[in-house]
Amino acid sequence: MKPSSIKALSIQIRLSGLSFCILNRSTSTIELLEHVTLEKKATPFELLNIVKNKIESNTAYKQDFETVTCIYQNEMSCLVPKDLFDENHLADYLKFNSKILKTDYISHDEIIANGSMNVYVPLMNINNYLFDTYGNFIYKHASTILIETLFDLGSKFSEEKLYINVNDSTFEMVFIRKQELIFYNSFEYHTKEDFIYYILFTIEQLQLDPETLKTMLSGAIEKDDVLYDIVYKYIRFVDVVHPNHDYTFKSEAANNSRHNDFIILSSFR
Repeated sequence: MKPSSIKALSIQIRLSGLSFCILNRSTSTIELLEHVTLEKKATPFELLNIVKNKIESNTAYKQDFETVTCIYQNEMSCLVPKDLFDENHLADYLKFNSKILKTDYISHDEIIANGSMNVYVPLMNINNYLFDTYGNFIYKHASTILIETLFDLGSKFSEEKLYINVNDSTFEMVFIRKQELIFYNSFEYHTKEDFIYYILFTIEQLQLDPETLKTMLSGAIEKDDVLYDIVYKYIRFVDVVHPNHDYTFKSEAANNSRHNDFIILSSFR
């Protein structure tokens, strides 16, 4: 295989939309970055149809890929300390904070950075399709990639930071102090008031000071938009996350995606 043909494909799936990204590893170039935004939450069947249509209608997705990764971004996940983890009790870990069905397949990722296991529900109809299409592939929960990447970013620093990764109607919050995960959770929001309420409530519960807390933003948020403005109104030190990769983008329009598509771009590590 020629070095120029070493490609990787990542697909990020959430109920409100999907993202597709192709990286040319030999040139560190993002050759394709495509988003599908849905007006309402889709069913697993509808999501499968979208994945099929995208892959089967674009020759870019029919290349030979060195790796294929599927990222599931949903609220049906739970972190469990590795020392307490028992694979025979996956449903028990999830049932207290997620609505799961008896037919749901439950999987788990290991997060080596903080010695935990991430228990979650993937979509097996999509997994089966991807296996039929590409053969062996990797699938992970989005929070696994998020937490691992934030630990990597903070490995050179001992200061505490609050990270907020924003999606269309949800966001994840991660608080790390001295390379220890203190807090992780995801929230659903509909207005900027919802958004800041959950942030300030979490800060209060963690007994943090918004006047000194360093807060880093990533995802679907830009400086001077309404979400950024309301965070900056209540928290003094706010900045966007600077990713730990240096990809170039084939499309000039994608250059703003370095922090906007934080999770899918971090999945190629």
